[in-house]
Amino acid sequence: MDSLNQMYTMLKINEIFYSIQGESTYAGLPTVFVRTTGCPLRCTYCDTKYSYEEGDDYTSEQLFAEIKSHGTKYVCITGGEPLIQKNIYAFMKKLCDLDYIVSLETSGQIFCDKVDSRVKKVIDIKTPASGAKDSFDERNLKYQDVNTEFKFVICNEDDFYWSNDFVAKHLSNAHSPILYSPSFDNHDEKWLAEKILLKKIKVRLHLQQHKYIWSSTDRGV
Repeated sequence: MDSLNQMYTMLKINEIFYSIQGESTYAGLPTVFVRTTGCPLRCTYCDTKYSYEEGDDYTSEQLFAEIKSHGTKYVCITGGEPLIQKNIYAFMKKLCDLDYIVSLETSGQIFCDKVDSRVKKVIDIKTPASGAKDSFDERNLKYQDVNTEFKFVICNEDDFYWSNDFVAKHLSNAHSPILYSPSFDNHDEKWLAEKILLKKIKVRLHLQQHKYIWSSTDRGV
């Protein structure tokens, strides 16, 4: 590979690993995770602070070889915030071209217009307790389709009602799954389940399965 081509296929990666998908409607599926380095947000509940700075440069060819070695068709691009690296778009497109089933976990701060339409977008809408409530780019609301999921991490009762109001205002007719996830170690899942049932809202209770299988502080799972 010549140096110019290599420059355009380089990505800074925090970690790449094979595990059970713990989130989204793909939860439970064996998946290769590609965690990119860097994020402009500093959410209060962030469980991957180590991805803010740590990472090494990989060519896309190195990543494709690692992904292929695990023998699954499911690949999750996560972070950090993957979309701050311009080469991620071509990388995801190539994965789709190779018939991988690709999901993207993104903070919602960056407009997803350059993301290949075959990629399942899991868009986090930051609640007030996240410390990043005003970061969401509302242009991402245009993706209310079956290949997009909107996630709310609920830290307290105010977050719950704020999320309900947001859904009622912006997502009431969405064809996308809407996920309510209790902030791990901040609010238990029973509390959130009972709130969802009491208020009869049309959302999905969303638990981080990997944190129940392994320790919530383990990396590479």
